[in-house]
Amino acid sequence: MHKTRTTALALAGSLVAGTALADDVTIQLKWVTQAQFAGYYVALENGYYADEGLNVTIRPGGPDIAPPQVIAGGGADVIVEWMPAALAAREAGLPLVNIAQPFKQSGMMLTCLADTGITGPEDFPGRTLGVWFFGNEFPFLSWMSTLGIPTEGGDDGVEVLRQGFNVDPLLQRQADCISTMTYNEFWQVIDAGIGEDELVNFKYEDQGVATLEDGLYVLEENLEDPDFVDRMARFVRASMRGWEWAAENAEDAAMIVLDYDDTGAQTEEHQIRMMGEVALLLEGSNGTLDPEDFERTVQTLLGGGSDPVITDHPGDAAWTHAVTDMAFD
Repeated sequence: MHKTRTTALALAGSLVAGTALADDVTIQLKWVTQAQFAGYYVALENGYYADEGLNVTIRPGGPDIAPPQVIAGGGADVIVEWMPAALAAREAGLPLVNIAQPFKQSGMMLTCLADTGITGPEDFPGRTLGVWFFGNEFPFLSWMSTLGIPTEGGDDGVEVLRQGFNVDPLLQRQADCISTMTYNEFWQVIDAGIGEDELVNFKYEDQGVATLEDGLYVLEENLEDPDFVDRMARFVRASMRGWEWAAENAEDAAMIVLDYDDTGAQTEEHQIRMMGEVALLLEGSNGTLDPEDFERTVQTLLGGGSDPVITDHPGDAAWTHAVTDMAFD
């Protein structure tokens, strides 16, 4: 029996014997079980959700799982998603609302082989760049639009290679640069035997085109229900407690994540390293969305020239402090 289910059943049983049944919450992660989501696994394992009277089910993601589609189909109460994808989905008709923002910084980078001669964005034209899709392409497309670089190839543009969720295109020299995260794929390149001095990294944060990642989103209509808001407030409070513990206990948090990894694909070294990098992205956030960060993300996405990620400002309805105000009051 999966550990999540075991914990849930034990919790439900104890609460039935006590005062009341726990409130169910299902969260859909953006990607597979890894330290990127350690705060939620820690909150589950350490009993923080139980302390809040919650029975939480964590659903891992994967290459064929789009969190907005999952919540639209009723498969989750709350999802972890990047803001570009969430706002694009909102403009397309799915009313997602950001209720909390654990990640303050972006971990996204473009990692290039130094021997290609690329030293700055001005060297991108004529090159092949690896890009993730399924909603992850929006920050990249926005960046290229800001630079005025077409993404249809040619001498003045870049050739976009639809990158799988691995680093093979760089290792096999199918691309000059690939998309990486500071806490994950970059280290996969290093582990493949390429030295850090053989790489040139362009952090989206440093390029002024960083957009918010790994926020918590719910459907707008659910926020009209006071009980739902209360449930989300308890969930966010426990989750941030989990994140705080994970950041302070990186190695132990990584071990907890590994316990919940049913695939056996993750390694101890990689998860400990990932947790250390993720902790850097959490710095400066207590889980409450900073409206200035929201506005910066929106302006980056709108600033796409003839092909912006979103065409209209989503307005303040795209986020709320109602949940975090209740959680941290």
